[in-house]
Amino acid sequence: MDKIFLQHIYSKQKQFQAVPSNETISRWASDLICLLFPEQAKCTLNSIEDVTRAFADKENELTSILNATTACQDCNNHLISETFFERLPELYRVLTTDINAIFEGDPAAKSEFEVIRTYPGFLAISFYRLAHLLLQLDVPLLPRLLTEFAHSKTGIDIHPGAKIDESLYIDHGTGIVIGETTEIGKHVKLYQGVTLGALSVNKTMANIKRHPTVEDHVIIYSGATILGGETVIGHHSLIGGNVWLTKSVQPHSTVYHMPSIKVIKSKIID
Repeated sequence: MDKIFLQHIYSKQKQFQAVPSNETISRWASDLICLLFPEQAKCTLNSIEDVTRAFADKENELTSILNATTACQDCNNHLISETFFERLPELYRVLTTDINAIFEGDPAAKSEFEVIRTYPGFLAISFYRLAHLLLQLDVPLLPRLLTEFAHSKTGIDIHPGAKIDESLYIDHGTGIVIGETTEIGKHVKLYQGVTLGALSVNKTMANIKRHPTVEDHVIIYSGATILGGETVIGHHSLIGGNVWLTKSVQPHSTVYHMPSIKVIKSKIID
């Protein structure tokens, strides 16, 4: 094989050999979520000292991961980790509102324990909220790795750059797509197959708001597609299944898709 090609590959191997794997990064996030919500797995601790030590270990681990990530060589990674964990109580509070929204909104949910342990919507939301907090601290790459891990596990694709307020309710969730510049208010309900996307994927729009805004208390049913950075769904609106929207709707609106249904009767054979 060509020696120049082999040298090129070897150089890349040397360059990235210290970068932690996706599995290491996602395991850090999973362990942290388990500390916050031990309902997810057997990660209960025996004393306040054990809890304190566990959080300190996760903070140190985050610093180590950041130090090994070559995408940010001039960052104060110790300060980033410290700030992240200082903000963790507020993140926990917001996640509890998401749990409550799912439990109160889904008749099939028998307990908050069930929501935490089994609901893919909560898994996707929890990874998104960790990733979004890291992104707010200007951490590169890691936020996207975390949300893509959750995407691979749940089929729910939430970009870490999206701005999502508390009490988000995701039911079923498979196929949901929430784009980078999406803004979602409080007490919003999303069902499977919802897309909050862009009208254009032109690279020149990278720094422009290109995804919709969804205000408080909006329900968006399965298969609805809402596109465009200037599109605003007014508060307390209901968007029906399979709706295609590229224009704003006023608060308290109800929008339905009107399908054309043909019924063909076949001959009954005795």
